[in-house]
Amino acid sequence: MFMKYQIACAALALLSSAPAFAQEEPAGPITVSGSVGLVSDYRFRGVSQSDKGMAVQGGVTVSHESGLYAGTWGSNLGGWGRFGGSNMELDLFAGYAASLGEATTLDVGLTWYMYPSGADTTDFAEPYAKLSHEFGPGKVLLGVAYAPKQKALGTVCSDSACTVFDPGAKGDNLYIWGDVSGAIPNTPLTLKAHLGYSDGNPGLGPRGTSIAPTGKYLDWMIGADAAISGTPLTVGVAYVDTDISKADRAHLVGAFEVLENSKGLGKSISSGQVVFSLTAAF
Repeated sequence: MFMKYQIACAALALLSSAPAFAQEEPAGPITVSGSVGLVSDYRFRGVSQSDKGMAVQGGVTVSHESGLYAGTWGSNLGGWGRFGGSNMELDLFAGYAASLGEATTLDVGLTWYMYPSGADTTDFAEPYAKLSHEFGPGKVLLGVAYAPKQKALGTVCSDSACTVFDPGAKGDNLYIWGDVSGAIPNTPLTLKAHLGYSDGNPGLGPRGTSIAPTGKYLDWMIGADAAISGTPLTVGVAYVDTDISKADRAHLVGAFEVLENSKGLGKSISSGQVVFSLTAAF
């Protein structure tokens, strides 16, 4: 999975002897923020998109004071994540965040998942809605994302041997999730946890579906982040897992299982994994 960290850029302090007119200018209507990071494994909804290898990721968001925003985010891919031939994921997103009070925010938007130089049918669009509430040092977020029927989410093969091939088939996918985080007072630490549920076509891999994790399964994460004082850097560690069992994957021999074991028999890109991260935000 992937995490976005944002920090406000501070203005340089002026010398006390500076003229009175040389004061800090008020913030404009547009804010630009972003991050670049290194992760030990790119997990998207609990499933590795980098074949359990390292990934370089980064993104930028442009926000308007009205609540409108747009941005992009990207990561390299590996193994199963490269289904369709692309070696990177590039997401474009836009939305609107509205305040529902001092501590509650409603965020609605759309993400377009792109896989440059990959197969024509791997890109897909997914609208989302998120409701968040802050309480003291903590924050709770509930979200839902529904990708309507598209070729990228269709069941391409009806069986593991792929005797019936239908690249024009369409499918949809529903993802519901909840996040909770909280800063520990007087420390640089923030604790975080995630629980998600995916409901799509029954495949998990090229012959079953698209590059995106689908099927019916749960994913979860628990971890911690630590801000490095005096820098824009944050280090993180998290345990990520799913309830996808070997029995659930048995019918995908030759697709999910083969790519899952691309670096050794028994290797699983959906089982529990500790993920480390280093992120620089601006």
